Amino acid sequence: MQQEVDQYISQFKEGYFSPLAMVARLTEELGELAREINHYYGEKPKKESEDEKTIEEELGDLQFVIMCLANSLNIDLEEAHNRVMHKFNTRDKDRWTKK
Repeated sequence: MQQEVDQYISQFKEGYFSPLAMVARLTEELGELAREINHYYGEKPKKESEDEKTIEEELGDLQFVIMCLANSLNIDLEEAHNRVMHKFNTRDKDRWTKK
């Protein structure tokens, strides 16, 4: 997925935004996800004038920006994932009650 995002971004002269700009964009996208979650599961229903978006779409937007940020910093997200899972499977292995 990171390679596909990189190929997409590489076709534009502007390239990746700065890391700080991408963190701002992550914050914006996270706010949009929070709004969708609130519409479906919270106490704030959507106005009739608001566009229909989905939680899936907002998660995809977040994922895209995370991949852009990782690519711009030369971070392999699969490797990052493996490190996090190792941490959860070792340090946090007895933290929660297992089924």
